[in-house]
Amino acid sequence: MNSSRVFGRIPTVDNTSSPAVFVDRDGTIMQDADYCSDPKQVQIFPAVPEALRRLKSKGFKLIVITNQSGIGRGLFTIEQYRAVEAEVLRQLGNGLIDATYFCPDVPGQHSSCRKPAPGMIVQATREHRIDLSRSFFIGDKEIDAECGRNAGVRTIRVRTGFDRDAANSYADWIAVDLLEATKIILDQVDE
Repeated sequence: MNSSRVFGRIPTVDNTSSPAVFVDRDGTIMQDADYCSDPKQVQIFPAVPEALRRLKSKGFKLIVITNQSGIGRGLFTIEQYRAVEAEVLRQLGNGLIDATYFCPDVPGQHSSCRKPAPGMIVQATREHRIDLSRSFFIGDKEIDAECGRNAGVRTIRVRTGFDRDAANSYADWIAVDLLEATKIILDQVDE
């Protein structure tokens, strides 16, 4: 498997530069199921759809950025990943997410897409004409904060994943959950 290739479903690109909120999936949008390979395991956090709708209404593109090393480890297939992705999108609501990027690479191998590398954000920025200076990354792990920093966006670490200790985080802000992270973002754009 080519480690420098980023996989994902990419919708049509528009011609205007927009801010984006890049969002991690497991532990941020949904309960972390540890190598989620079955749509029945998808449990979206209750406030997430409304929080994402608020961001969308303020002109943010919403782009999911997710490491999926379970594919590279042989724990599940790309088809199983896509079935889980379809269930996530269904539970969030039609048309809410602009794109999803995933990286199947395993830890320890050279990868330009596996977080904390910024490859997925770089690709999304190019394909969706994103203004990184007005963009944010929300995730539950330190690698999410590092990925956002590596791409040049402001970062928010949420405490909804397995590792809730955010002491000494590289993130610009720490939030209880995605709803609080949304409030932080909206406060920044309203200043």
